[in-house]
Amino acid sequence: MKSLFRPFLVLAAALPLMLAACGNQEPEQRAAFTQFLQTRIVDKPGVRVPQATDEEKKSFGDYAAHYAVITDFNSGMDASVKPLPGIMQKGAVRSLNDIVTRRDDIKAVQVSLNEMGEALLAQRAKADTAHAQLKQPDDLKAVYDKAYEKTVSLPADTLRDTLPQLNATFDASLKIADYVAANAAQIDMSGPIVKVQDPAVQAELNKLLQDLNAQAKNLQQAQTRMQAVMIGR
Repeated sequence: MKSLFRPFLVLAAALPLMLAACGNQEPEQRAAFTQFLQTRIVDKPGVRVPQATDEEKKSFGDYAAHYAVITDFNSGMDASVKPLPGIMQKGAVRSLNDIVTRRDDIKAVQVSLNEMGEALLAQRAKADTAHAQLKQPDDLKAVYDKAYEKTVSLPADTLRDTLPQLNATFDASLKIADYVAANAAQIDMSGPIVKVQDPAVQAELNKLLQDLNAQAKNLQQAQTRMQAVMIGR
């Protein structure tokens, strides 16, 4: 007599295996996330941090949190550097008279730049710590690390190197302002042409102005490098 329960028992034994197979979506999620990083970030020029759609985040599964490490850093960096154009405008000088009369503005600009640099360092450290704690299969890690380098490490390092150039330019301006204040009796700025009575004072002032021009040139080169990183030229 055949048992009516045997097929049921076989099915019941196979069911956990089938459920386990259906429940393991990690390979598909990893593939979706890897493709997103490769095609939307690594293969694109410049710094591109696209906003993942809800559907894309769902397809990433738990790896969506890995992408948040990149997006959170970039959101923080964008917020930190957003005031930079206004800061640069505030510190812009076009004449010796500008340098002297706007000394307080230049000092305030340096304070803002230092605060920006500190915020950037804190955001970078937070992202690096989170990055180091991620557990990823080797194939995903290889692509993720490239995306991280491109969207976190490289722009952060380039901006970090640019800020000292900005400060050096403003330092040169402040040296001129202080020198003019200390030698006000020898320097006439009543008109567009600056007149200096003492040749030694004139020579030193010219030296300080040349240093400012050199710093401004270095700053322009730093800004060009930053632009090249951001747009991929």
